[in-house]
Amino acid sequence: MNFCLYKYFAFILFFFSMIFGLLSLFFLCSDYFFLLDWEFISLNSCSMVMTLVFDWMSCLFSGVVLFISSMVVFYSSSYMAGDLYSSRFLLLVLMFVLSMFMMIMSPNMISILIGWDGLGLVSYCLVIYFQNYKSYGAGMLTILTNRIGDVAILLSIAWMLNYGSWHFIYYTYLFENWGIYLLFLLVLAGFTKSAQIPFSSWLPAAMAAPTPVSALVHSSTLVTAGVYLLIRFSNLFLSVDCWFLVLVSVMTMFMAGLGASFEFDLSKIIALSTLSQLGLMMSILFLGFPVLAFYHLLTHAFFKALLFLCAGLIIHCMSDSQDIRHMGGIVDYLPLTCACFCISNLSLCGMPFLSGFYSKDLIVEVYSMQGINLFLYLIFFISIGLTVCYSMRLVYYCLSNGTNYYSCQCYSEDYTMNFSMVFLSFMAIVSGSLLGWLIFPIPHVVVLSFSLKMMSIFFVFLGGWLGYELSFYNYNFSLFSMNYYFTSQFLGSMWFMPKFSTYMLYSPGLFISNNFVKVMDSGWGESVFSNYSLLLFMLLSKFNIYVQYNSFKLFMSSFFFVIVCLLIM
Repeated sequence: MNFCLYKYFAFILFFFSMIFGLLSLFFLCSDYFFLLDWEFISLNSCSMVMTLVFDWMSCLFSGVVLFISSMVVFYSSSYMAGDLYSSRFLLLVLMFVLSMFMMIMSPNMISILIGWDGLGLVSYCLVIYFQNYKSYGAGMLTILTNRIGDVAILLSIAWMLNYGSWHFIYYTYLFENWGIYLLFLLVLAGFTKSAQIPFSSWLPAAMAAPTPVSALVHSSTLVTAGVYLLIRFSNLFLSVDCWFLVLVSVMTMFMAGLGASFEFDLSKIIALSTLSQLGLMMSILFLGFPVLAFYHLLTHAFFKALLFLCAGLIIHCMSDSQDIRHMGGIVDYLPLTCACFCISNLSLCGMPFLSGFYSKDLIVEVYSMQGINLFLYLIFFISIGLTVCYSMRLVYYCLSNGTNYYSCQCYSEDYTMNFSMVFLSFMAIVSGSLLGWLIFPIPHVVVLSFSLKMMSIFFVFLGGWLGYELSFYNYNFSLFSMNYYFTSQFLGSMWFMPKFSTYMLYSPGLFISNNFVKVMDSGWGESVFSNYSLLLFMLLSKFNIYVQYNSFKLFMSSFFFVIVCLLIM
């Protein structure tokens, strides 16, 4: 029954994705912008209106989200077949998609908050879906970090009272003296939702959710909401020098690439690759190219969803083991899955004529035209090389024959899961060129010197060689990460950011609350107001019992006491 329900909703989502795709083509060709007002309460002179915005950007992004959601729901029909509460899982995923749709289609800060909060709350329910202590810890880290962004959105709603309306599309070109505060709040909200430094630690922790949810979260819904929000407000950045925000975004790219190169958890490696790509989108957005950031957001959604679905099937076949050191030789047993896995990995690296190449290469060339200082330029290219490095390492560990230590493997291709992968593989191949022709009808020609043109290819080959060198070993050879353990621990643990986000926050809080409990609740207040009357009556009753006990010692002492008193008198 649940299997049929999953297929039914997958078909509905796919149908609506096609409708929104055709709508986006219409709006793009006719350069059309459409606002829909829906008055759902009218009481006396008070009316409550829900406004939706339809333009090429919102319709195209909605179509992509619904298409990926349909593939993920169809995939989940097999992946979650053994789960006792699979209907609950389906409802949570549909609520998640609805919240994202609400956020995309809203030109109003109030309705954006509804979708934004919905994403945070439903993501918490999905992260703690497998009910254990690790999932609970990851869920709390996820929702409490995202609450910072929710508070920033609430404050920006209050601040927009200065403008006269909550419809932000009327005010994005208006930059007054108080616009800088709105800008700061929006950047804070976008950075928390898209996990930029210093809010990065929740993204790998959120991998405690089921793999289909991770495919949805990391491709087109939760983490891309922050980028999409800043793309919508991108005209506010035109009047501001955003060099510091570019620096933070590029350092996020660099940190995520380093962390993925030393990680052994398959899901966390792909999560850190998402973090790296989010840094790439943010950096080009703050340089003043929001359409380019949106272009990469769409192409990245297809190949990242495919990468997660392939990883989910591999983990499923590995008896739920996620350690890449247990894998190896999978290509002999799961040929179709590994073909899709390689397509998505090569697209992530920017392999020519796959979807990632069109957006990443254009971003790199535009970045080279901006006259950025040498430090940012080098870190940017090193981060691109690190993307190839961890992708090469992932393919080496998972698909080659060298490192298979796990004997209890159950290899079988699931054709329900493969159906979704084939569709996404097609989109991961053609979406780059297709979207490029649609979004940029006039081809971009970036003229650079030969050395700058070849810089990206040089760093790609350098990253591939480094990934092979870092991961290659045989039985009498120790890994680089074992020889330089502290260095690899520092680089591979996101620069100790998860510890800063957890131990350094809750340890002082627990210490202070423990002191308050001792001093206030079970200390002087408890003693004076509750215990002292009890102690007094207890002592009096003890004395009364002692007096009435007919003790010879008491009689003699009282006799001598009376005699002494009489003699003194």
